[in-house]
Amino acid sequence: MSKEDKEQEIKEVPLSEAQADASEEMKEEEAVEEVENAELDAALKAAEDARAAAEEYKRKWYSVTAEYDNYRKRTASTRAQAYAEGRADVVGKLFPIADNLERALSSCQDEKTHKGIEMVMQAFQKVLLEEKIAVIDPVGQPFDPEKCEAIMASDPEEGEESGIVRQVFAKGYEQNGKVLRYAQVLVTK
Repeated sequence: MSKEDKEQEIKEVPLSEAQADASEEMKEEEAVEEVENAELDAALKAAEDARAAAEEYKRKWYSVTAEYDNYRKRTASTRAQAYAEGRADVVGKLFPIADNLERALSSCQDEKTHKGIEMVMQAFQKVLLEEKIAVIDPVGQPFDPEKCEAIMASDPEEGEESGIVRQVFAKGYEQNGKVLRYAQVLVTK
């Protein structure tokens, strides 16, 4: 029986005053219950919306935090790389000076001067060692265009293979696998 049918039936039967009061109270209780249910539904909806918004803010916060962490790592790496390259550039400017010191050492006749130049060369070698810079010494090895620059070629002697580095004119240097200066070499044809 529907609500309208019940109301129709109630209207048709004469009610006593007590029954009418009870009926009125029941209607009021139903109205209060409907209002409470509507308020509860609204509160549940608001709570669900708030929970969804909180999850969205949390997701965005994680995203921004991860982005910032990646940015911080990337800039630290870039800064360290730029610093290392700057140091390598400065040391690279010393290579021609070392070449001249080696030439002076090989042509020096005076013992004291020879000793002084040797001390300067040892200091230079120490700087190279501290900077983890290695000398490229390809003599007797096959020519490697990634580490050497062929500036001259000569015919191979008997029993000598072609494409072998015979002599180094200017030393090459590398740091952590990166060539700072290519070795200038004489290669057999």
